[in-house]
Amino acid sequence: MSTKVSDHLLQRLREWDVEHVFGYAGDGINGLLAAWERADNKPVFVQARHEEMAAFEAVGYAKFSGKVGVCAATSGPGAIHLLNGLYDAKLDHVPVVAIVGQTNRSAMGGSYQQEVDLLSLYKDVASDFCEMATVPEQFPNVLDRAIRTAYAKRTVTAVIIPADVQELDYSPPTHAFKMVPSSLGVGSYAPVPADAEIARAAEVLNEGEKVAVLIGQGARGARAEVEQLADVLGAGVAKALLGKDALPDDLPYVTGAIGLLGTRPSYELMQGCDTLLVVGSSFPYTQFMPELDQARAVQIDIDPFMVGLRYPFEVNLVGDARETLGRLLPQLKRKKHGAWRKKIEKDTARWWEVMERRAAVEADPINPEYVVHALDALLPDDVILAADSGSAANWYARHLRLRGSMRGSLSGTLATMGPGVPYVIGAKFAHPDRPGLAIVGDGAMQMNGLAELITAAKYWHEWQDLRLIVAVLNNQDLNQVTWEMRAMSGAPQFLPSQALPDVPYADFARSIGLDGIRVEKPGEVESAWRQALAADRPFVLDFRTDPAVPPIPPHADFDQIEAAAASIVKGDSDRAAVIRQGFKAKVQEMLPGHRHKGEGPGKG
Repeated sequence: MSTKVSDHLLQRLREWDVEHVFGYAGDGINGLLAAWERADNKPVFVQARHEEMAAFEAVGYAKFSGKVGVCAATSGPGAIHLLNGLYDAKLDHVPVVAIVGQTNRSAMGGSYQQEVDLLSLYKDVASDFCEMATVPEQFPNVLDRAIRTAYAKRTVTAVIIPADVQELDYSPPTHAFKMVPSSLGVGSYAPVPADAEIARAAEVLNEGEKVAVLIGQGARGARAEVEQLADVLGAGVAKALLGKDALPDDLPYVTGAIGLLGTRPSYELMQGCDTLLVVGSSFPYTQFMPELDQARAVQIDIDPFMVGLRYPFEVNLVGDARETLGRLLPQLKRKKHGAWRKKIEKDTARWWEVMERRAAVEADPINPEYVVHALDALLPDDVILAADSGSAANWYARHLRLRGSMRGSLSGTLATMGPGVPYVIGAKFAHPDRPGLAIVGDGAMQMNGLAELITAAKYWHEWQDLRLIVAVLNNQDLNQVTWEMRAMSGAPQFLPSQALPDVPYADFARSIGLDGIRVEKPGEVESAWRQALAADRPFVLDFRTDPAVPPIPPHADFDQIEAAAASIVKGDSDRAAVIRQGFKAKVQEMLPGHRHKGEGPGKG
């Protein structure tokens, strides 16, 4: 039997060490599906419930494995459905390759069924490499470049294959004019800045007295170097949310997340520093960084197109974080751990006390902060976490202390709803021997998570560690948007857009062979977590939480509480509870003996 283009494509994926492809069937990739049958399903075709979920699973796989994620979809609607997940990958700098079908070459331009101009459609999301193969000789070059570019630029690439091309006999490129042969592999490399640039950066950092460090996911491979640098400089370290697992949260000088979902000590770290070092982060919210004329600043980033953004950096170092810090450290002068470092550690310790008290605030029926806070001490050492967008991300950012080899992520830049469950499914294929856990709101669960439980039910028997836990914060409200309406514009909750139906999530899980329980009392929370963590199959925890618990930002003052109160006067459905919970939560930062010197109510 002759080798078809589709056979060669799968063979080439195997040669690139691609073990899983997340996708959904359609006649635009029938040739590929037939080749999968001939190849005994290698690489493994993982069937999602929807192409967007396939893309999210590829993103989760790539985020938690370090390998390229690959997804596949049919022409027209299938290719369109991939886009949201692909944009999630692009904006979070995750290597993902999309393989999509197209109508036969003979039908192109004929307004044929499911014909979409995919080259134009994918021009932005796969801007670094997007090609349509029209003859067999374009392989393996087209696929090799897609994978190599995805790895090298940590981005999305796409290969479009017309249905009839998939069925053609494969013939390789020859040693001839306008033929393009190819080869496998990327080759490891770790660029470093010039010595003179490193010396300039060292000079800036050595002259500072109050050094703050901000790290992102680009610092994940430089944990030891960041710890040593913080020790030498007596610095505090804040983390962009995508870098939450880049440095352990149990280090006393790690102030936690920064930004709207961040912590008060991270906010104060930035407000008080005179020198800033940013490593592997393109954190976009300048208002949470030092005043523009406050601090001298140095940036380290591997991507030359991402340096110099967000802040007026004095020195921009383009290089691998670990290698660059390794060259920078010998030139740094050790600073005494004086008042600055002691304040950072004191503020951080106080913050965790505040979080514990806020989690203990009574709510109706359960405080969502308590749900997540109770999980913190129970987290398995090797857990892989995902949080969905919405108020769930607030509690993930603030109440979970990642330590050791724990991993965690979310949709950082696109902040799209719905990736929580497919992320951990993708992670389970990358690490079938590790537990996965997703914290999602009921809006995200209804949008994507419920259907993707079916994917978990289809595959969980194949995993060595059978635990995949989905915790639903069920408050029957699109809560993050509700709070944005209240706090940012003083607008009341608009129930037709915000109210969600109550769904028996755990019952649904049990109906498809998984397990789960509904939790309606605070006293049941910890035992529910323990039951899920001991389960012998994927488990859904349906926590009935209070929508009136406010995700107060780290710089909040009473003006924002008053804005929320104004919305109630205008007719918010949750009137009294919002005021009560807002003040109760905020007062935890202002208890006697815990107020900073000179800090008044307006600065809380």
